[in-house]
Amino acid sequence: MPRPPFTIGDHAIAPGTAQTVDLPVSRLSDHTPVTMSVHVVHGRREGPTLFVSAAVHGDEIIGVEIARRLLRQPQLETLRGTLLVVPIVNTFGFLNNSRYMPDRRDLNRSFPGSESGSLAARLANLFMTEIVARSDFGIDLHSAAIHRTNMPQIRVSASSEQTLDRAQAFGAPIVVRAKLREGSLRAAARETGCDILLYEAGEALRFDELSARVGASGILRVMNQMGMIGSKGFGRRRAAPMNCASSTWLRAPAGGLLRSFRDVGEGVEDGTLLAVVSDPFGENEVEITANASAIILGRATMPVVNEGDAIYHLAPVEADPDARMARLTAELEADPMFDEDEIL
Repeated sequence: MPRPPFTIGDHAIAPGTAQTVDLPVSRLSDHTPVTMSVHVVHGRREGPTLFVSAAVHGDEIIGVEIARRLLRQPQLETLRGTLLVVPIVNTFGFLNNSRYMPDRRDLNRSFPGSESGSLAARLANLFMTEIVARSDFGIDLHSAAIHRTNMPQIRVSASSEQTLDRAQAFGAPIVVRAKLREGSLRAAARETGCDILLYEAGEALRFDELSARVGASGILRVMNQMGMIGSKGFGRRRAAPMNCASSTWLRAPAGGLLRSFRDVGEGVEDGTLLAVVSDPFGENEVEITANASAIILGRATMPVVNEGDAIYHLAPVEADPDARMARLTAELEADPMFDEDEIL
C-alpha cells in the first residue's frame, strides 16, 4: 500500500517528492504579505517526522546556512519518513537584522502562542500548529546574541534516554544540560511530546565554517540514528562529546575597554587570566580570571563593556578539553561529506 501524502497548510506532498510551502503569517503595514516557508521532503518509505528550524531569533543566521547545506545532501533522496526544514522562522527579524519581532517581543519567549494574541504569539501558534504538531522530534538552530560568540554545542534537558542519546549522536564538541525556559520553543514542544535539541554556535549576523560543518553533519547523524537515512558519506565521531551539567558567566568587574586573551573552545584552569578591563587612559586595569577548571562556551566580542556585562561563559568539564577540540577539528577537516565549494 503506497504511503499517503503529507498534508500541511492547504498542500499535499506526495511520497518521494519535495516541495516548499509558504504558510501565511501576516501583512506588513504596506500590504506586503509575510509567510513562513517550510521545505517538505516526504520520503517514499514510512519513518519519523523531523523538523529543523532556524532564525527563531532573526539575526541568528548561521542556522539558515546550515539548513541550506542540509537540503543539498544526497542522502535525502532515499529518506525514510518526512523532513520539515524552516530556514527562517522569524522573517521580520531576519529582514531587519534584528533578534526580535517588530513589537520588540522575543519569539522564543512567546510559545506556544495564540491565534488572537500579539504578532509574536500568532507566529508562535502557527509554528506549533503546522510544524511541531506534525513532528516526532526537532532540532532548533541558534547562535549567540549580538556582540557574543558561542562554541558549537548542543543544549538539552534530560527528558528521556532517547533524547540524550540523540544529543550525543549529533557530535557537537560539548553537550550542555540546560533547563527549559518558560515561553521557549523547547518547553512548549515538550508539552506536546516533541523533544528538541537546541544547537548553539557562532555569533549573530555572521557565518563561520566550523559552526556550519558541525551543524550540518550533526543533523545528518541524528537522522541516521532515527533510521531516516543511511550512514554513507559520514561516520561516527571518534572524539566523544564533552558533557557538562552546569555553567556560569563571569561578568565585567568595571566598565571600560575589554582586552580578551582566551577564545571559545579553549580549556582553562582556575586562576587563568582571561581578559583585562581598563579605562580609556590605561590608568586602572582589572583582571578577569577563571574561577574553575573549565572550557569556554562563549564570550563577549564587543571591546566596550559596562560593569556587570557578561564576558566569559564557562562550563566545568572532564580533563583535557584542548585535546578533544583538536581531535574534533581534525575530524571535521577530513569529513568526506564536504567538498571545497562548501567553504565559506
